Amino acid sequence: MSVSAMRPRLTQDDVRRLVKGGNDEERAIAAHKICRVIDRAPLSREERRSAEAIMEILARDTAELVRRSLAVTLKNSPHLPHHIAVKLAQDIDSIALPVISFSPVLDDDDLIDIVRSGAPLRQAAVASRKTVSAPVVEVITREAREPAVAIAARNDGAEFDKEAYEATLRRFGDSAKVTDALIDRKELPLHVSEKLVALVSGEALNRLVKRHELPPQLAVELAEGTRERATIDLLDQAGQTSDMRRFVQQLHLNGRLGPSLIMRGLCLGHIRFVEWALAELAGVPHARTWLMVHDAGPLGLRAIFERAGLPQRLYPAFRVAVDIYHEMDYDGGKDDRSRFTRRMIERVLTSFQGLPRDELDYLLDKLNARGLEDKAPARAA
Repeated sequence: MSVSAMRPRLTQDDVRRLVKGGNDEERAIAAHKICRVIDRAPLSREERRSAEAIMEILARDTAELVRRSLAVTLKNSPHLPHHIAVKLAQDIDSIALPVISFSPVLDDDDLIDIVRSGAPLRQAAVASRKTVSAPVVEVITREAREPAVAIAARNDGAEFDKEAYEATLRRFGDSAKVTDALIDRKELPLHVSEKLVALVSGEALNRLVKRHELPPQLAVELAEGTRERATIDLLDQAGQTSDMRRFVQQLHLNGRLGPSLIMRGLCLGHIRFVEWALAELAGVPHARTWLMVHDAGPLGLRAIFERAGLPQRLYPAFRVAVDIYHEMDYDGGKDDRSRFTRRMIERVLTSFQGLPRDELDYLLDKLNARGLEDKAPARAA
């Protein structure tokens, strides 16, 4: 039956005849068709009142299959009345979980009540919603069981504030499931990354330092292996840091801001790191350093290079790498940073064959590193 043919008969009496006859499967199919009309057809105010009466009937139906048809068909619909959504969310799991997971008409109070009910699957359904507000997340992190907390931690649509992070780490800091989920978030506050360093090791630590920013001193300590952990590449952290000036200053204080690190950073396309490193070593403001690197003509780069005290043997490669950087650009597509880095390394290796062996080995390792090797083919030099 088409929407146009069905809409004029969208009344309580007609729908009663559709729903009450036949077996459960037939009535569930009828319920699905009716709910599609309710959700998609442009209904008048009177028809909308009739539709609500229809949904009331379906929500009270004794057959699980019919109620599930209502829940699944209208789980994403803004036309599902709030009180019916709440009723469905209190039904058995096969009916409640689709509504809890997706319904836009459930509000924060409804979701908090569901979390506090203590039912693990329902807590997990709340935590998995596309967006979960900070008040709901706070209740999840303080009161829900581990699976729901882990799901919320991995859900970038779940709004974690400082209190929620603290509750998560306080309750489940020793749970690999939860700490791994936190590491998988797109962004982590600096203080959370710092706490996680003390809680994780091995592959989890490697993922943490590659995905998220660490406090500069902690990054240096990990790179030096002073915490009996695997060393990390400081340039990975250069790509993550939000405070490049502080990061570079910390490297300088720890004696790690050497020519090799700066050259490697340039070859990987970390131009902000290179600018701040040159400014730090030369004692020149960053704004002026930027001009000397990018806009001061051929002599500007040499002047800031020499003032920073970098060895002359590296200057030809440095010049080539800066020129290549200016010729290239991100393509704006997925993984463009990885593709840019690959092209940058290949262009440097192709254009300048006089790199020191250590730098050559480092760049070849990066070129073959996981995350670069499977990306789009590099553009020819």
